[in-house]
Amino acid sequence: MHRFAFLFLVFLAFIALDYYVFQAIRLLFQQQNPWLKNSVYVIYWSLTLLTLVGILFWNRMDTYELAHFRSFVASGMVMNLTGKLLSGIIVFFDDIIRLGKYVYRGVVQNGAVNQATEGITRSEFLAQSAIVAGAVPFAMMSYGILSGAYDYRVRRKTIYLSNLPKAFDGLKVAQLSDIHSGSFYNKKAVQGGVDLLLKEKPDLFLFTGDLVNNESREVKDYMDIFSKVKAPLGQFSVLGNHDYGDYKHWRSAGAKQQNLQDLIESHKNMGWDIMLNEHRYVTVDGEKLALIGVENWGKGRFAKYGDLEKAAQNVEADTKILLSHDPSHWDAQVRPQFSDIDLTLSGHTHGFQFGVEIGDFRWSPSQYMYKQWADLYQEGSQYLYVNRGFGFLGYPGRIGILPEITILELKRA
Repeated sequence: MHRFAFLFLVFLAFIALDYYVFQAIRLLFQQQNPWLKNSVYVIYWSLTLLTLVGILFWNRMDTYELAHFRSFVASGMVMNLTGKLLSGIIVFFDDIIRLGKYVYRGVVQNGAVNQATEGITRSEFLAQSAIVAGAVPFAMMSYGILSGAYDYRVRRKTIYLSNLPKAFDGLKVAQLSDIHSGSFYNKKAVQGGVDLLLKEKPDLFLFTGDLVNNESREVKDYMDIFSKVKAPLGQFSVLGNHDYGDYKHWRSAGAKQQNLQDLIESHKNMGWDIMLNEHRYVTVDGEKLALIGVENWGKGRFAKYGDLEKAAQNVEADTKILLSHDPSHWDAQVRPQFSDIDLTLSGHTHGFQFGVEIGDFRWSPSQYMYKQWADLYQEGSQYLYVNRGFGFLGYPGRIGILPEITILELKRA
């Protein structure tokens, strides 16, 4: 009963907003020919109807087979709602002006009405502005889906470490993070991204978690692609918060655990050495560096499966690289307690899949949730690199913050 009442209120609020914004549409098209006017009206209210149907049947689409469809439906609903909210703000601004004029005429001018002026009226201008504002989210989000989702970018950084063994001077490390294979809908484009990575010929490949959204079977159709990712010194990986299946309702605890085991096997079958609160050594010419891999450790509501003390126990190497999915781990535990970890590699934020990057300038809503959300950070002699993510989650696209292939060159300081 409570759910029905809530849905009814949501429907009522949405229809009220739509009718309010519709006044701007009606104002602009009232003088147009009936065919054009009626076509616009039908399109407008059809979007409303589709959004309400999407809300009504949302839970019924929560299946593996409908995951992609659900993602696109959600994006369409967000486009529609955001566009109409922006339009509604401008229409409301117009109504405030109208009210002010009405009060002014009634109180100051004793009801006198000014003669109409030539050209476009303020109301017509604001109605046009409302429609333009409403169209912006549609245009931006559609572009992000069609162009941004698979627009892979190679980002390069050189990191200088004073204790890097000579044998590793110039080491080229490739990092991927947040593949989210369950979100992909273009296998050829994914192959193109992997080919771009392979052209870099890295010495070492590291993956920092979230291979899937919820279920291990999501990666099945892409294992042939990601198993091609090879490097002379090996391929190493860790788990991210989505890999545990915590965001899905399972029929039993055993089914959830089996899903995790199947995902771990997928890493191994692709040739990726997955580290579960463990460490490995990479050796060149008798010298070695340590790779430390922890399970997910995130601040706030995110699960803390990671055990860095266990993973780093008895590690003996001059240079230590940590793979930890969530960058919040760096300030919370890594820097205060493990000053001997030289470089931490993370992902998780996706850069919110939305933002602006021009030269050294970066902005994204992600920065209001994460102090370190993209690119390279340094505190003293310790470094953190946050990968922007190879895939996407929820919204099937990217605007401004594009999918990333990281290439790090390690040099002796």
